Amino acid sequence: MAPHEAPTPGIHLVHKTVGQSSFDVIRGFKRRAFEAGQKTLALGHGGTLDPFADGLLLVLAGQATRLMELMHPLPKTYVAEVAWGVETDTCDLQGTPVSEAGAAHLAPGALDAALAPFLGWTEQIPPATSAKKIDGEAAYKKAHRGEAVIMKPCRVFLLSARWLAHDLPRRSTLELTCRGGYYVRSLARELGRALGCGAHLTALRRTAIGPWTDPGEGLERLLTGMDLLPWCPSRLLSDEEADHLSHGRAIPVGEALPATWAMPAGFPDPGAPLRAMHGGRLVALLKPAEEGLRTFANLRGGL
Repeated sequence: MAPHEAPTPGIHLVHKTVGQSSFDVIRGFKRRAFEAGQKTLALGHGGTLDPFADGLLLVLAGQATRLMELMHPLPKTYVAEVAWGVETDTCDLQGTPVSEAGAAHLAPGALDAALAPFLGWTEQIPPATSAKKIDGEAAYKKAHRGEAVIMKPCRVFLLSARWLAHDLPRRSTLELTCRGGYYVRSLARELGRALGCGAHLTALRRTAIGPWTDPGEGLERLLTGMDLLPWCPSRLLSDEEADHLSHGRAIPVGEALPATWAMPAGFPDPGAPLRAMHGGRLVALLKPAEEGLRTFANLRGGL
């Protein structure tokens, strides 16, 4: 689908550029929908990217917005540029320096060793200028008003991290894969503290979410049907079964087709639901019941 066309219900893979907010991208979709007469089309995104970052953003349109919670536990891959010697209050290049120290002692071996304690499940303190909610409001809004913001640690998961390049003592490039809810800015801050020199991010690009990769600047890809939730098994429905589900009735368990994409080894199980497919469209998500299978999300009209 071309980026100027009217949004079709489904998941759109979009490249967010540096300087845009995630809501700027949604605003562009809303404008396209309005111009096409789709004034009530539901829209949302599957994971915020900071304005200084670029890369893959998932835009969920129509009934696909009901799949939003399934996007959070997916693996997300980033490439980050870490600047050594300065920690900022936002943990990125847009913040104010809060500490500085020499980084001449840094060496590749020490940087490799510094990553190890952050792998797996750990407690992480999000940046005060993050979208994390405090009393129902995004922390960054409080921080920008000058209010004191105390962030509580969150349980996060980092599957893998490796250095791609070094330009020491100035900067290094890091690739990592994590679960949703992870703050790469916080990782840079903690690496700088562990190495005794301070650090912050100067660039961040999200290259993949689950099975999907960044389409590239100015490009967009629409996912529908079997391309949606490929880590979930599928139950193919007859016309009669589809009618039963649409009216809230159970159907037999039957035979499920296996998922077509697997989570990376060692990644936490996201609890994949069962997809109900009819006529090549995703029409519902199913859960076991005493009498067979029942719908817990009815995607009316299908995707």
